[in-house]
Amino acid sequence: MMLIADSGSTKTDWCIIDKYGDKKVVQTIGINPYHMNSAAIREVLDKELYPFINPDSINEVFFYGSGCSTDLKCRTVDNVLTDFFTQASVEVNHDLLGAARALCDHKPGIACILGTGSNSCFFDGKEITQNAVSLGFVLGDEGSGAHLGKQLVVDYFHNNLPGELKTLINEEFRLSLESTLDAIYNQPRPNRFLASFSPFIFKHKEHPYFKELLLKSFDEFFRISVCKYEGFNAVDVNFLGSIAFFFSDLLHISAEKFGISIGSISRSAIEGLSLYHISEN
Repeated sequence: MMLIADSGSTKTDWCIIDKYGDKKVVQTIGINPYHMNSAAIREVLDKELYPFINPDSINEVFFYGSGCSTDLKCRTVDNVLTDFFTQASVEVNHDLLGAARALCDHKPGIACILGTGSNSCFFDGKEITQNAVSLGFVLGDEGSGAHLGKQLVVDYFHNNLPGELKTLINEEFRLSLESTLDAIYNQPRPNRFLASFSPFIFKHKEHPYFKELLLKSFDEFFRISVCKYEGFNAVDVNFLGSIAFFFSDLLHISAEKFGISIGSISRSAIEGLSLYHISEN
């Protein structure tokens, strides 16, 4: 049996494909080697995945993960997976390659991720040929849930929010400066904390403040992560992730400013990756 994993910072979708092509999807928390050591990754496999999967039944594992952007980080994940799936060959790649394969299949195009974090690449139909620099949620991640949450938190504590929004935030989150700074600077996965404001933003996305915030964030993403590719307006720009999926209307508005043609928008890569790997076998 084949196992395909699409892992972001928030969640991981695991798709088991048997010899008949039947699929079963299991979800765990996200696995990111920048925020988790080997022991933490193994704990996710033991506690959240093992109840649904017999590791010895898996022959092939294809893992696409956020944070698997260097050989060292790929090896960290590879070693844990190899130790867990003792009967399987394991291949670990960056989630950006997973996005490209899921969105573009074997055709040239630009693949973008807009979820907890953000990233993009130019895909020639076989491999990634260009990749905009991704600086993470502290210095970059424009257009992402973490970026939107960061801007909201900054405006909240600087008293730059409209009064009615600040009241709503007080009622729903009861933010304090101490707890917020602790979540960002001392607790694990601060990017997930910032992205956790995304459902609230979606609920109130028609408010002028949020509409402006979203469009400005998407504009920055296109300017920094798409428009720098040669020929960016000659191919479809495709998107993966919950932010792109739920705010697609505003994403299209922003794209039009730059003459960008948006192709497909998917919330998850797992279906596209399943079809890709089935066709490869």
